[in-house]
Amino acid sequence: MTRVAAIDCGTNSIRLLVADADPATGELVELDRRMEIVRLGQGVDRTGRLAPEALERTFAACRRYAEVIEEHGARKIRFVATSASRDAENRDEFVRGVREILGVDPEVISGDQEAEFSFTGATRELADHDHLAKPYLVVDIGGGSTEFVVGDDHVRAARSVDIGCVRMTERHLVRDGVVADPPSAGRIDAIRADIEAALDLAEKSVPLAGTATLVGLAGTVTTVAAIAQGLDAYDSEAIHHSRISFDQVQEITSRLLASTHAERAAIGAMHPGRVDVIAAGALILLAVMKRTGAEEVVVSEHDILDGIGWSIA
Repeated sequence: MTRVAAIDCGTNSIRLLVADADPATGELVELDRRMEIVRLGQGVDRTGRLAPEALERTFAACRRYAEVIEEHGARKIRFVATSASRDAENRDEFVRGVREILGVDPEVISGDQEAEFSFTGATRELADHDHLAKPYLVVDIGGGSTEFVVGDDHVRAARSVDIGCVRMTERHLVRDGVVADPPSAGRIDAIRADIEAALDLAEKSVPLAGTATLVGLAGTVTTVAAIAQGLDAYDSEAIHHSRISFDQVQEITSRLLASTHAERAAIGAMHPGRVDVIAAGALILLAVMKRTGAEEVVVSEHDILDGIGWSIA
């Protein structure tokens, strides 16, 4: 067994998985899994650059992760960076900072690579669920982008498009640094138009209709799942492999869009870093379910982070 550390740095959050990996089987035994909201993608859609304060928040989290990795004695580290760092003009500054703290270069991967990791992480366990038919459509709703991957035992097609909960919020719901609370019908329509255009683009590469099982990943989907279950606090075990019906997603999305910041923050399972962006994320999930015709979405707590871990093994 080899002790590995996988880090996924996205537009909204940075996450760490430390696990013992069996190179022969690719099996992971989880030792530590954690997440921090750092909002690395703050303003990137508007400025094309990573903001100094966003970089410092991310570097501070990296320092804490370096301590955890050292405590566990992980021998191999892989740091993967996704949408925000792909888009930023000053990503070299980000790369240098991570290298100084963790001793490895962050791999600024393509959307297609991101999709492959997400699919592997999400579906590897699903083989044990005979009632879940193939092929799977895996949808990873991130902060800056959303990945669509269709496959069974292997990826058949994948596409990454630039819609995410942070990007849609900053583009349509923020004025003078303040999030519209609740947003007007016009702003909601503008988000929906962007989402539909992105789905049209994704559909050129990935068949969105006709797949047997829709699998949803990342914080938007898991938070909606927690709300659907009425959880007082976030519970990974209750959320992992739970199912959310189309009607539940539609009702929760409407509720989030009509709520104030204070009302969303009062939801027990809501992470403080998702309060302002969850409504836009829910709109993406709802639009995907409408486009695919899915009656439900299977929620996975395992995603790109697990895919990165397995890639090390």
